[in-house]
Amino acid sequence: MKKTRLEAFSDGVIAVILTIMVLELTPPHGTSAGDMLAVIPGWLRYALSFVYVGIYWVNHHALFEPVERVDWATLWANLHLLFWMSLIPFVTAWVAEHPMAPAPVALYGVVLFLCSVSFLLLSWRLGYLAGRDHAHTWQNRKNQLSLAVYALAVLVSLWQPLLAALIHVLLAVLWLVPNRIGRSAGEPG
Repeated sequence: MKKTRLEAFSDGVIAVILTIMVLELTPPHGTSAGDMLAVIPGWLRYALSFVYVGIYWVNHHALFEPVERVDWATLWANLHLLFWMSLIPFVTAWVAEHPMAPAPVALYGVVLFLCSVSFLLLSWRLGYLAGRDHAHTWQNRKNQLSLAVYALAVLVSLWQPLLAALIHVLLAVLWLVPNRIGRSAGEPG
């Protein structure tokens, strides 16, 4: 199957994810500065989640660039990624309501961790289809660091949810610029 159908489907699902997230935003219950301050944590978490979904969308585009066709395994790997991404609006809404509660912050981190794992699986599959050994995808220091730090953030959130939220922000900053996909081993990165 040509990759364009998969890309169009993924773009549509990602657009729905972003739409659901914005619909979960709650306006202040009043007009005072205090009312506005009460909703800021939820809006900040929405902004962070929007950035995460954007990072996945940009990197998804970069990942598919060198590939012409996809197979059934790629379709399932892509659906695996989209499944975890589709949970981002849920965990965003929960953590927005309870920004300093350990369980919502931990689940937010678990979903981000599983999005990262599923993206790496998709990357590995596409590397295989492109005829390249993408074992380095798993061995890339940025990926290793990310997975370890996502897992650390989940553990930290059980005792220090604010610190875990800061870790989530730092990981988003780390991934704002996509890795160069498909470069040869000798090219600078």
